[in-house]
Amino acid sequence: MQDTTHANRRRLLKMLGGAPMLPLGGVSMAALLAGCNSSDDDDDTPGNPNNPTVTFKSASFTSMAAPSLANPELMARTTVGSSMVLTFSDGSTRKIDLGYEPFFMTGDAVPDGKGGTIIAGGYFDNTGAPIMDNSVPAKARAFFSNCPDGMSLLKLAAPKVPGVNGNTVFAVVQFEYQSMDQAGADMYGRLPSPIAVLTLAQDPATGKLSLVKYSNVDTSPVNGLWITCGASLSPWNTHLSSEEYEPDATVARTQAQFQAYSQNLFNDPNKANPYHYGHMPEVTVNPDGTGSIKKHYCMGRISHELVQIMPDQRTALMGDDATNGGLFMFVADRKADLSSGTLYVAKWAQTSGTGPGAGTLTWINLGHATSAEVKELADQLTAPDIMDVRTADPADNTFTKIRFSGRDNWVKLMPGRRQAAAFLETHRYAALVGGTLGFTKMEGTTVNAKDKIAYSAMSRIESSMIDGTVPGMKVQANSAGAVYQLHMKAGQVDTNGQAIDSEWVPVDMAAVPELVGAPITPADALGNTHNADKISNPDNLKFSEKLRTLFVGEDSGGHVNNFLWAYNVDTKVLSRLLSCPVAAESTGLQAVDEINGWTYITSNFQHAADWGGVHAVVRPTLEPLVKANYKDGFGASVGYLTGVKIGA
Repeated sequence: MQDTTHANRRRLLKMLGGAPMLPLGGVSMAALLAGCNSSDDDDDTPGNPNNPTVTFKSASFTSMAAPSLANPELMARTTVGSSMVLTFSDGSTRKIDLGYEPFFMTGDAVPDGKGGTIIAGGYFDNTGAPIMDNSVPAKARAFFSNCPDGMSLLKLAAPKVPGVNGNTVFAVVQFEYQSMDQAGADMYGRLPSPIAVLTLAQDPATGKLSLVKYSNVDTSPVNGLWITCGASLSPWNTHLSSEEYEPDATVARTQAQFQAYSQNLFNDPNKANPYHYGHMPEVTVNPDGTGSIKKHYCMGRISHELVQIMPDQRTALMGDDATNGGLFMFVADRKADLSSGTLYVAKWAQTSGTGPGAGTLTWINLGHATSAEVKELADQLTAPDIMDVRTADPADNTFTKIRFSGRDNWVKLMPGRRQAAAFLETHRYAALVGGTLGFTKMEGTTVNAKDKIAYSAMSRIESSMIDGTVPGMKVQANSAGAVYQLHMKAGQVDTNGQAIDSEWVPVDMAAVPELVGAPITPADALGNTHNADKISNPDNLKFSEKLRTLFVGEDSGGHVNNFLWAYNVDTKVLSRLLSCPVAAESTGLQAVDEINGWTYITSNFQHAADWGGVHAVVRPTLEPLVKANYKDGFGASVGYLTGVKIGA
């Protein structure tokens, strides 16, 4: 049986010629072979009459309809009604209908690889003890997240996890936050974000992935994690995490949110140091299915949303999910090593203010540092040691007025603290030296390496992008947001005329016309305030080189259901692939071109039924369904797209 499977696989791969193969669930590969003009003869000698000559040409996606109240259950769960279409050189096609396969729902008891179980998405303090939700005394239980986010699938050369039937594949999954406790109190940012390594068994015949082991990563060596959001897989096979909305060190120690975080992590409301958060964590997966973690302090302390490493393995382009955010770039000193390098911020020269606007980009060198150097500064310094920051005009011309988090600040650099400011007060320092700190909620970032184009999601175009408070930037508001493309070139210099040691430097920035959201007035019959057939509040972005497709996940306040989209950069066709449960955000996106011959598109969701005004029409019908599907609203799924049916 195994020999037959391998022979079929060889014939199939020859015929497909590198075509993407989504996991087929319970469907055998023989079903895809059937009718594709392939031969059972495995001899590919030139001139052999049975030599298969049909090869893969392209892939595309059909678009599903948005679910409606005509079938409420489809709005209350993850729904997939799309297909992938493979086109071959003889003009024939194969359509693969898509479905969704979860690994688990948060709150499930899953195998820990030691003969016991662990709660998926569970929270742990700095000693490794579960953090308990005692808000309802009669229902005390361990906290678990309803917000899984960034995920990375990967494989190792020599895995050593027992009990795997098939190939061993790993996934790193991080959990951004927990919406509320059992009593309904807000828990955002009050718990240290967990991160886990999953060991998965891959069926060689179908590509199906099954959970074998769940291992929580010990984050105590990095003082815990703060609001981990989007993530990416590095070219050297590590998981690049994030710490979003860095705590404002000028006030954090007095704020209830940060004190609660410190209490839950250290059992001490005053122990956590705000300068330890807002950095770039990196997780390395070990062959035994565990993981180790470090933080890179030299990549800027910003609202890290998602970092994209370019093919040179040195240049990182970073999302900055903030009001008064910037476009930041880091060029590492060495390949596959983010522990030292040079940090840059973009200066936008606007070429159009119409719609989402457009501009050319130059780059300001903020400084060079090692992670160890900045970590030492973070351990020792407080905010007043680095900058004198005022929130009211001091009427003193030694201060410079900037915008920070939607407000006016007046700042003055303390003597000898330039490096500390650049790497620990990055937002304020970048604005001080002339960077364009005007972007609003710049989220996911990804790269189309063949065309040398980066893509950045601007979830909402508002505030500092439209009000003229940031010099040189004023575009038109769009509450539905847009995806921008950035062309990258070699041979660039910084604003001081010094060469930038990278061939992947963005030089311009403009929205992709097909990826601009469209607010509508009045709302439609379901309550959507953004056109349901266009993107809304783009967040996660990932690009597949093999599929020539940009995938876009939404974090929308204007769509009743958030969607996962596929945009073919050659045909310019936008297709809706998946609908999340009502009010849930689309997260966990990764496009993996190949693992052991299989192509994967991962997708999670978070905070199902995070009700807002846009849900007034549907909430009475859908709330009981969502509660029944997802642990009373406390559960969320982690999984991937599969093929469920193969047609002509």
